[in-house]
Amino acid sequence: MENLFELPSEYKDLRKSVRALAEKEIAPFAQAVDENHRFPQEAATALQKAGLSAAHVPTEYGGDGADALAIVLIIEEVARACAASSLIPAVNKLGSLPLILGGSEVQKQRWLPQLVAGKGFSYCLSESDAGSDASALRTKVERGKDGWILNGSKKWISNAGVSEFYTVIAQGDSSLGSKGISAFIVEKSDPGVSFGAPEKKMGFRGSPTCEVYFDNVELHDDRLIGEVGGGYILAMDTLDHTRITIAAQALGLAQGALEVATKYSHERKQFGKEIFDFQGIQFMLADMAMNIEAARQLTYAAAVKSENGETDLRFFSAASKCFTSDMAIKTTQDAIQILGGYGYVSDYPVERMMRDAKLTQIYEGTNQIQRIVIARNLPHY
Repeated sequence: MENLFELPSEYKDLRKSVRALAEKEIAPFAQAVDENHRFPQEAATALQKAGLSAAHVPTEYGGDGADALAIVLIIEEVARACAASSLIPAVNKLGSLPLILGGSEVQKQRWLPQLVAGKGFSYCLSESDAGSDASALRTKVERGKDGWILNGSKKWISNAGVSEFYTVIAQGDSSLGSKGISAFIVEKSDPGVSFGAPEKKMGFRGSPTCEVYFDNVELHDDRLIGEVGGGYILAMDTLDHTRITIAAQALGLAQGALEVATKYSHERKQFGKEIFDFQGIQFMLADMAMNIEAARQLTYAAAVKSENGETDLRFFSAASKCFTSDMAIKTTQDAIQILGGYGYVSDYPVERMMRDAKLTQIYEGTNQIQRIVIARNLPHY
């Protein structure tokens, strides 16, 4: 019988190559990136040079045309070394996927090659009063003389100020509710675009998170993605695909924490023997490993669903994000417990991994929202 649960060799090779890159060119800077709250430029340069910062872009626009599973593997391996760095390919996919899903050929030819060349692409959906209720947008777009005029602000925008391009979801007619929402491409250089100060965050400190302001930003019709009023559906469809990248981040964080804890358990001696030899430690490591493998299978299955556009994608996307991020929190906490006092200080990376893992339970839809999505999309066999 064909082995349904074994990665084909090309994916194994991809994992090996990304891991080697991450260990050599990303991991050595992870602690400094976190402590100094600075953008991981070393990672950005390495990922760009290797063609990994926007590998999802189809080949006809200069990308590698990497499928969803390949992107999951890339993000997982980068997050294992530095979660903030993994947001570079993750945010580029999130920001540009509305364009890929709903944009015209002219739009794709215009913006996607620039993304491949290193100009980042962020996603602007959340607002101060529109988080879990993404339809309650206050950012407004109105018809102008030569197109559209955009006013308002977006909150919690990853890589804001670093990215050159932004997919912005805005309300054009509040009387229509979600059917009045449209999606636009906004450039950093557009007059009227500005950024707030970077948020002081618990984790993912190397990825700048800022508010983005739009003050009478004039947009021509060529900035509209898809149809007028189609922005909300496009935004939700995008998240069905990209929530899996959050699961990949959580997976990488958990794997990294398990490896640190396992190594430490063989180095640390108490009562005359390695702490690994104590049953309590073995039980913790066993549970960590079991849950990581369960999450990995669910996340990879979701990636295949995404690539194939299967009808049960929404369930698998939400389930992979919810299960894996919850697992990552438990795994990183247990890793800290195994390291004891050393786990609580920044000499070891597990405390950073736990802080980073917390965000995976929150962004791109809190896990409470994910459970609602899961319940409304229960699979039938």
